[in-house]
Amino acid sequence: MDLPLPASPFAAEAARRRTFAIIAHPDAGKTTLTEKLLLRGGAIQLAGAVRAKRDARHTRSDWMKIEQERGISVATSVMTFERGGLVFNLLDTPGHEDFSEDTYRTLTAVDAAVMVLDAAKGIEAQTRKLFEVCRLRDIPILTFVNKMDREGRDPFALMDEIEKTLALDAAPVAWPVGRAHDFAGTFDLLHHRFLPVDATEADAIPLSGPDDPRLAALVGAERAAALREEAGLALAACPEFDLARFREGTLTPVFFGSALRDFGVGHLLDGLARYAPPPRPRAADSREVAPEEDRLTGFVFKVQANMDPNHRDRVAFLRVCSGRLLKGMRLRQVRTGRQVPVNAPLFFFAKDRQVAEEAWPGDVVGIANHGTLRIGDTLTEGESLNFRGVPSFAPEILRHVRLEDPMLAKKLRTALSQLAEEGVVQLFRPLDGAPPVVGVVGQLQLDVLQSRLKAEYGIPVGFDATPWEVVRWLSAGDRAALDRFAAANRRDVAEDHDGALVALFASDWRRRRAEEEWPMLRFHAVREQHGLEAARP
Repeated sequence: MDLPLPASPFAAEAARRRTFAIIAHPDAGKTTLTEKLLLRGGAIQLAGAVRAKRDARHTRSDWMKIEQERGISVATSVMTFERGGLVFNLLDTPGHEDFSEDTYRTLTAVDAAVMVLDAAKGIEAQTRKLFEVCRLRDIPILTFVNKMDREGRDPFALMDEIEKTLALDAAPVAWPVGRAHDFAGTFDLLHHRFLPVDATEADAIPLSGPDDPRLAALVGAERAAALREEAGLALAACPEFDLARFREGTLTPVFFGSALRDFGVGHLLDGLARYAPPPRPRAADSREVAPEEDRLTGFVFKVQANMDPNHRDRVAFLRVCSGRLLKGMRLRQVRTGRQVPVNAPLFFFAKDRQVAEEAWPGDVVGIANHGTLRIGDTLTEGESLNFRGVPSFAPEILRHVRLEDPMLAKKLRTALSQLAEEGVVQLFRPLDGAPPVVGVVGQLQLDVLQSRLKAEYGIPVGFDATPWEVVRWLSAGDRAALDRFAAANRRDVAEDHDGALVALFASDWRRRRAEEEWPMLRFHAVREQHGLEAARP
């Protein structure tokens, strides 16, 4: 009898990975949930702190000064931890819409997402936008209804809103027992367990079902009766959880809990382990890349400057798509054809890091970057291919940077260049030699730029208005047409940080007029970086 061949180490290691993002509207409790997931995963001993190499270090996922001052997330944090034989790569994304571009790019690097809803507010504007990005990429979503220990909406109303607003079937895998101050825990509908609110998942109480008479002794007759009625209705009226439909992105399992009280978080983490998919095949321009392939491929979805201000470092975040990354490898940067040394790849826990001896499909590693690597770059062991999907969007606010000390002009150019590489702002240099223009999605991005220039580079700045309101990237089948447009509109044409041509317009009316007058040109609101395709929801 022939025994089955063992799985390749590439397939086996990929199967152990769960790479996911957390998406939410601001103030839904996303950062608190992140810390409690890390606590549950054994990555930290106290929420907000990690012990490594005998030192207790502050490692909240919000590690920038402005994040800690304002209580918001403004940059994606990457955190890796192990639990139950699985490796979790958690990407905590900004919730504020002014940083949506960073979130959109981060979602290209994950295989699943956790959507956090405030029990009192339900689906909010930014949640809807981020969900649409997930839908475009067929990313499976687990839903966590947070703040169940506070006054909130009826669970059936929340489920109905998910289905009607997002056109996504909602399958409850747990059901709350009690509400707000009367909240006693949840009942696990799939495995028939009662999870008391003040106990861990290890203390779950097995029951025969929601009508088990022992439940009344645990939570009281009134709450037990309400659970029997509601759970029966939920099981009858709501779709049954189906793993295949979840991974197709047409159904979401719904969990209930309170991140602040650390309740329901372990149940969610178990759900991620059981249901979230391991790394899947990735589309590139020439073919589809399978995670079990033995030759390494990956793409850069984020660049971060000054994670360690003492060393003025720059780190490129690489999502490994196939093969095995080893310390000391040299990889081909497809865009330029150069060889990039990977002498000390890094695993991250927010701003803290450790050298990775190896990494496998699904892992996110940091590579020291000296201005060579850009967002959207593909790295391989030699093959010429480009992964798709890492976008840049036309900014909505354009400003000149006003330097208070002219002696810092050279330092400012360097700082703006580094922050443009990181994606904090977009940088445009007019062809007529006028001062550079920074572009952002929202006002808060300007506040972050101003704060980081002062805190990390020692450059105090202000901002002045520009004569332009609209930006579009230019392309044409005929390079001569681009040259003619640039010559005719020299004061209103610039190069972005990568040298691509952009047109600057004083109004959207002028943009439409230019499109009519130059039909041989294409004016793009989304830039396809290095041949990558993207679409904005």
